[in-house]
Amino acid sequence: MSEENHDEATSHEEVTPVDEAHDSGDALSQAEAILNEAGGEAGDQTPASDKEAELREDLLRLQAEYVNYRKRVERDRDVARENAVQSVFTNLLPVLDDIDAARLHGDLVDGPFASIANKLDAVLEGLGLERIAEAGVAFDPNVHEALIQQPHAEISADHVAQVLRPGFKKGDRILRAAQVIVSLGE
Repeated sequence: MSEENHDEATSHEEVTPVDEAHDSGDALSQAEAILNEAGGEAGDQTPASDKEAELREDLLRLQAEYVNYRKRVERDRDVARENAVQSVFTNLLPVLDDIDAARLHGDLVDGPFASIANKLDAVLEGLGLERIAEAGVAFDPNVHEALIQQPHAEISADHVAQVLRPGFKKGDRILRAAQVIVSLGE
């Protein structure tokens, strides 16, 4: 085996997989730290040849590319998961409307379906689905859809007098605006 091939083989053996402790910070500095850990004192010395320096730079660049790729894949995976959850919530909104209508008509006072509806509400709330259905709050066009404006003695102007259909949000994203009646005051 020639000395050049031996140098390449040993420099590739120095590479260690990136572990979770190296996830923060700049990818190139992470790769440099890993090579310094793996090479021991060799990282403090000047390279013996231009070829070794070139191989070291290539290795650092590849390590940095790998770290950046892994972070991008994890970020994309989180975005895809969040979009899937929001899609399920959006498809469940008509079911939640039917459950609310049944509650308003007294059909969900007691019984097995009332228990199932309560469990569904608890699960969705646990997953981060929030209901926008509060009367008396200031009208916000970002979360409310004004259908009617009416005078109202007890609620001041530009506040929600009544919620006609609740809205829903997950985190900062509005899945559906609440349809409301806005007070004109007295």
